[in-house]
Amino acid sequence: MSDFDFDLFVIGGGSGGVRAARTAAATGARVALAEESRLGGTCVIRGCVPKKLMVFASGYPGLIADAQEYGWEASIGAFDWPRFRKRLHTELDRLEDVYGTMLSKSDVTLYDTRARITGAHEVTLAGGETVSAKHILVAAGGRPMRPPIQNAELGLVSNDMFLMEELPKSMLIVGGGYIGCEFACMMKGLGVDVSVYLRGGQILNGFDDECRGLVAEMMREQGIDIHTGTSIVEMERADQHEDVTKGAGSDAAMGAPVSENPHPDPDVADNPKSETTADAGCPVWVKASNGKEGTFDAVLFATGRKPNTDELGLVDVGVELGRNGEIVVDDYSQSSVPSIYAIGDVTDRVQLTPVAIREAMAFTRTVFKGEDCPVDHELIPSAVFTQPEMGTVGMTEEEAMRDHEVDVYCTSFRPMRTAFIGRPERTLLKLIVDRETDVVLGAHVVAEEAGEMIQLIGIAVKNKLTKAQFDATCAVHPTISEELVTMSQPAR
Repeated sequence: MSDFDFDLFVIGGGSGGVRAARTAAATGARVALAEESRLGGTCVIRGCVPKKLMVFASGYPGLIADAQEYGWEASIGAFDWPRFRKRLHTELDRLEDVYGTMLSKSDVTLYDTRARITGAHEVTLAGGETVSAKHILVAAGGRPMRPPIQNAELGLVSNDMFLMEELPKSMLIVGGGYIGCEFACMMKGLGVDVSVYLRGGQILNGFDDECRGLVAEMMREQGIDIHTGTSIVEMERADQHEDVTKGAGSDAAMGAPVSENPHPDPDVADNPKSETTADAGCPVWVKASNGKEGTFDAVLFATGRKPNTDELGLVDVGVELGRNGEIVVDDYSQSSVPSIYAIGDVTDRVQLTPVAIREAMAFTRTVFKGEDCPVDHELIPSAVFTQPEMGTVGMTEEEAMRDHEVDVYCTSFRPMRTAFIGRPERTLLKLIVDRETDVVLGAHVVAEEAGEMIQLIGIAVKNKLTKAQFDATCAVHPTISEELVTMSQPAR
């Protein structure tokens, strides 16, 4: 018999933690998992899943408008947010139950409580019970952050977006990363007047410049008011700012009429890791760094995330943390304490759910199957669910040019479906090719269903196919994606 209560103790019941627990238990290991909030974690409860369902909901007005142009007698009424919200949370409850059932069927012992590491092989639960484990895996995820400005608690964070009792009529989104841009498109599609402030000169920092430029253009075409080089310098409750009259800001472009009930649900029991709960007060007055002022029903901070390493006892037992509070790990997800491992957002490597799942499987193969299985973070495809979507895998043009002589194959056009009815949407497809080896170093798509396309393109790029091999594949006509195999001459 082992000297430990468990072979593995997992802290965190998100996608990565649950996958690690189940795969380890399948090897015969005795496994326990502690989750203080809800099984499913960020992705299922307050991230990918509810976000994608909101993306679907926000797209229907555009589809009805297209149907009318194509000859259909079609109309759409007002969006019923409470009805959608109820159905959304019913689905999230169902998925949480699925996760619980999977753990139960895998014979994983589940603790519905907070856990703290109190030794290299010891975990103490919130109720005071102490258990021992040969290996400890931290998969506690991350949380959205508010900026360090006065009254920041008046703003929402991404977790709050799925808890709102009613939709605001106007919203200011602070931050131009993928979370901010996705919510901007979603809320605009649902009928909200949306403005975006970002400190940089363009949205979607870190993505291909040409692609993010087109996404920004299409967002503005939808009526989203984007202000670059702009941040909030002051914010107050609108009813406490004497110079603001209810219903209008001092600049028409910076504010919009306020609604009667913009408040988020005060019940944040599904996310106790959130730093604070958004203030359930009246609309918010803000002053921007460019001097303009405005009043918004709601302000959303999409200004970054932080690993959930606070109060886990990590430093006390010798686990090294990085500058952002992330657990520093090696290629095998092992921390500075040999018995303690970490995967997912808590390591701040690649903050994507499929990556956390792959890290979990690599961990099990290494620790419980005895295989040499380092984590592979090379050539990970990803998608940004703006409208239109953007899909990307591999190097951007800017990254590739630093170390390679490259040919850039690029085309941009109005797709058939929307060009037929006179809509201005444009599509962009781009391949970055190493001039010496002909290997495709990166692929980027801005188009409807770009996320679906990039999953398949990612297989080719991951396997280092050449441009000649792309060209040897017959096109499917008429499709948007056929351009990936018909671009015969480099644009530059």
